[in-house]
Parts: sequence; structure tokens; C-alpha cells
Amino acid sequence: MKMTAADAVVRIMVKEGITDAFGIPGAGINPVYKYLETAPIAHYGMRHEEACMHAADSYFRASHKIALAICTAGPGATNFVTGLYTANIDSIPVLAIVGQANTWQLTMDPFQCVDMVNIAATVSKKVFRPMKADEVPEMMREAFYLMREGKPGPVVIDFPLDVQCAELEFDIDAYEPKAVPQVKPDLAQIDEAVKMLSEAENPVIIMGGGVILSEAQDKLVKFAEEYQIPIITTYMAKGGLPEDHPLNAGHAGIQVGQPIGNEVFLGSDLVLGIGCRFSDRHTGGLPVYRGERKFIHIDIEKKQIGKVFEPDLGIVSDAGLAIDALAEAAKKFGLKNFSNDRVKNLPARKAELARKTDYEQLPMLPHRVFNEINKCFDDETMFTTGCGIVQIWSGQLQKVNKPMHYLPSGGAGTLGFDIPAAFGAKVAHPERTCVTVLGDFGFTFMVEEIAVAAAFNKPIIVIIVNNAYLGLIRQNQKGAYGFEYAVSMPYNQDGTMDYIKVAEGFGCAGERVFNPEELDAAIERAKASGKTYIIDAICLKEQLCDMGGTLANVKSFAPAE
Repeated sequence: MKMTAADAVVRIMVKEGITDAFGIPGAGINPVYKYLETAPIAHYGMRHEEACMHAADSYFRASHKIALAICTAGPGATNFVTGLYTANIDSIPVLAIVGQANTWQLTMDPFQCVDMVNIAATVSKKVFRPMKADEVPEMMREAFYLMREGKPGPVVIDFPLDVQCAELEFDIDAYEPKAVPQVKPDLAQIDEAVKMLSEAENPVIIMGGGVILSEAQDKLVKFAEEYQIPIITTYMAKGGLPEDHPLNAGHAGIQVGQPIGNEVFLGSDLVLGIGCRFSDRHTGGLPVYRGERKFIHIDIEKKQIGKVFEPDLGIVSDAGLAIDALAEAAKKFGLKNFSNDRVKNLPARKAELARKTDYEQLPMLPHRVFNEINKCFDDETMFTTGCGIVQIWSGQLQKVNKPMHYLPSGGAGTLGFDIPAAFGAKVAHPERTCVTVLGDFGFTFMVEEIAVAAAFNKPIIVIIVNNAYLGLIRQNQKGAYGFEYAVSMPYNQDGTMDYIKVAEGFGCAGERVFNPEELDAAIERAKASGKTYIIDAICLKEQLCDMGGTLANVKSFAPAE
């Protein structure tokens, strides 16, 4: 049947499973909006194009369903770029559709015409620009395939206005999504991995975000239990196994790492990394990280293996299929049990090394805010965070017991991710409480998106750890360069800035708190309010966070008492 390309795109999205869209309409994309109006796709009008991307990104992190981010041409499209980068580095698929000028105008510099093909190429899996209507069905089929295939990621449709309006012959009933092949491991390499494990005395498993994307965390935990191998979770895999699991060795790293994770890692002689990137904030200085230990690296993306350092064995595979194969091979070869005093004492040692959070002094230490967060929210609560010193404290101190419940900007460290991400997660799971934890400076990056949560009655809780500083930048300035400049923001605490009035102006509620007892009560009021609720927690201004250059020299800046 004859239809416009815009109509075909919307019908294909429905058939590919998209049920939710985050967007801002505009003249360059209105032909698509014409058909979105009657489609079974819920549309959430955001207040900034970057927020469209972050909401769609977090929606996938929370549900493993692809969402649509959509906006108009020119500056609308370029505002997608930070969100594309954020999703791409963390392997999150998002369908991004942006408007474009007419095809015949592309070389004329018309109003709101920008070269998104080249601009977005480095921060997405692919950018498509259809020049004819009949190219659209196969283009969409390929776009959905690429988002799901191998290392997931976002794709961009740069959609010229005249192509949106042009007609083509298209039968949606004949359209079939393109099958995504399974990336299976080389079984000889799996046998080699088991042989290397058998020769180790103190192996450790690193559960990366790829394990969560593959929904293989339960398989990996079962494998670890069978052979009593401790598990370190990367930041992107936080919640992959319960905090109190006897094999949970926390995080390793120079920032969001934890003392137990660094100790267990440094005491290992073989590392089995699955679905992880060996990123710099995890490894710190490579000579210390690598040491004399051996490395097995399993990843779905061939280019990822050897990108940071060459492992002793690299295996290209989907995480879940690799774990299945490892379990079979381990059984076949009779892999030994690694239970020893180190493993048996892991829970007790983890408790001994745990960072203190129950400080009593005033102004509140940021650590105490996370103490109350851990106490007041249940395991079904979803959390988001963006970047900065508060994000590092969040990674270090928050306790999360379920996968896909802690949804941070990992590789990009994007200020402004947090609030729209919380909204996207809430759309994915309206039955759950969704909380974003951020700093006072970070709150202002995408603060307008609390209005979206209010307008659509999708309440989120925003907890501001207010230290009146660009805390992480100050720490870097003083620690690395010996100066401090342009990082103090006293007006964020002295009453000049009133975040509660901001919240009320956007149809939300909130309160400012100064001590832990008030914070407990404020959190309970926030949960009971049925509104998007902002809690401005006034904290000690110049508290530093624990970090270092290598896993062996992470320095603690927290007071002993």
C-alpha cells in the first residue's frame, strides 16, 4: 500500500517493539509526529533535547527495551550528541531520530541544516540519512539490527524533510525484524580458559556491564558458587549480585573502587574478566593492575580485547554463552574448588574494610547521606547518578542488591544525565521508586526535567548532596596541581540559591535538611508525597573523597570518627 516514509517509520517502530518515546517536536520532524499521534507509542515531551537521549538511554538500562529519542533539525539534533556519547560508551541501544532539511537543500546552508552524519559518526554505531523514501524500510531494519548486534549502542536516523513526506509502496505485514546472530565462544579457547583456572590458586572473576546486558548475572554467580571464586563487580555491573553474598568482593578501582575489591584483586593470581572494558578508573596504573597475574578477557566485541592491554587469553563471545560453555568445560575437566581461608573469610574481611558512613557530626558528612539512603530505600528502588564527587561517593557507598537498579553514566561521566535518566527509568517501571543522587552543581544541569516528571505524574525523588563546591574539580586542582580556583559556590548553601523554590516553581515539592534525623523524615515524606520531591541535604563543604593513582595507594580522606 502507498504511505509516506514518516508513516512507514512509525509502523516499523511499533513492529520492532517500541512503546515509549522521549522527544520535542519541531518543524523539521513534524511529519513523523503526525503518525506518532495515533500510534501505540507513549510520547513524553522533554524540556531539552539532550534529556530526550538520557531518558531513552536509562529506560533501556532499567528494562532492556529500546526507546525512541526524537527531535527536530539543527541545534535540536546537535543537542543529542552528548546523549549519544553517553549511551555509546556504555553500550546502550537508543533509536535517535532527528529532523533534517530537504535533500535538495543540503549543500545550501539552509535554516537548521547541520551535517549530523559526520557529527554523530564517532558517538553512535551508525548514522543513516535516507535520500529516497523507498530506502526507509531496509534502513530501519538495519538500524534495529545494529542497535542489538554485538556491542549494543545507539543509531541515528537523520531524516530529510522531503523524504519524510515522500510516498513509497510498503506492506508492514511483510516486514520482519532482522535476526541477531548469537556470538558463540570458540570451545577450544574455553577449554584453555578452564586449564588456566585450574593452574591458579587465587582466581577472581570480574563481572562487567556486558554480563548485565546479556542478563547472565545469575549464571555467573552460580558458576562462582560452584567453584568458590570471588566476584568483583565493575561500576556498570553494580547490583549484579546481592551485597551480602559471601562471594561479593565489591568494586575494584581508583575512584568508585572499594577497599575489599582492591585487596581481593591485588591478592589474585588470575583474573577472569567477562563483559568488562578494563577502563582507566577501574585499573588505575597498569603496572600495578597487571602485576604478575594472568588475565582471561571475554567480550562480545573483538576490538575490545587488547584495547587497554593484551590479555593472556582473549575470547570473543556473548557473556551468557561463554559462561554456559565455561560451566560445561569446568565440569568436563573437573575444575577444582577454590575454597580457602581467603574465600571463607571474605564476608568478615569485607565488613572490616567497609567505609564508615554513620558519622554524627554537623554539618553532615556526605557519607551520612548515603547511610540514610541505604537505610530508607528498599531493594526495588532504582537509582541514577551522573558525574562528580557525589557520583564517586554513590559508587563507593551505596548498597544495591539487584541488577538494572543502579543506572549511572559510566564511561562518559555526564553531568545532567541523572534527572532525565531517573524519569526514563520511572517510565520503564512506574511501580518502582526512582531516586537520583547528585551534587548541588549537577542539579542545575538538567533541572528543568523535574517539570516533565511533574507534568506526566511520574514522580521521582531528587537528593542533592549539597557541599557548595565543584568538589571533584577542587580535589583534582589541589591534589594534582596545588591550586584552587573557580570551584567554590557558597551561594548554594547561604540562601542565595533556593532549590526548593525552583522545585515548587516546576510543580514539585521539596525541603532543605541539615541533619540525619531530618533526612530520614524527609525521605519518608518524599516517598509518601506522590510528587516529584527534591531534598537539599546541606553537607560539609570541603570533604574529599577516597581515591588514588593505583589500586595499591588509594588514600582515605574520611575522618576516623
